[in-house]
Amino acid sequence: MKICLLMVGKTTVSYLQEALDDYAGRLKHYIACEMTVIPAAKGGASADLQREREGELILARLEEGDAVVLLDERGKEFSSTEFSSYLSRKMQEARGRLVFVTGGAYGFSGRVLERVRERVSLSRMTFPHQLARVVFLEQLYRAMTIARGESYHHE
Repeated sequence: MKICLLMVGKTTVSYLQEALDDYAGRLKHYIACEMTVIPAAKGGASADLQREREGELILARLEEGDAVVLLDERGKEFSSTEFSSYLSRKMQEARGRLVFVTGGAYGFSGRVLERVRERVSLSRMTFPHQLARVVFLEQLYRAMTIARGESYHHE
């Protein structure tokens, strides 16, 4: 099993990139995890055009058999322990990679929303995309430690 995080746009803030690298390194002890950056659409395009361009790039990165989950503010919310249980179930059910996708500044295109029906929310609050990546990787790491009964998470 491999977990993949598809991220639209680079992480340009150095301390956030350091945090991503830290959690990615920690996750290696539990599961294969890859982070793939998809270029953000630029050039003064409208929000709709940006969503479409980014959507094409997202869909091109998905493989047959991937279990794909969008990280979206309108998705299902979990506590950390609930997310750990959800993640364990998804990993058992998945035939291919388990792929989590963070969209660009304007969200996901209609084609992506049609292809991917499952959504998870990190919070009802809105986070900058670069920070949301760090929060997600930390929660992924936390979920792994919960599943193993390790002491990182405290109730």
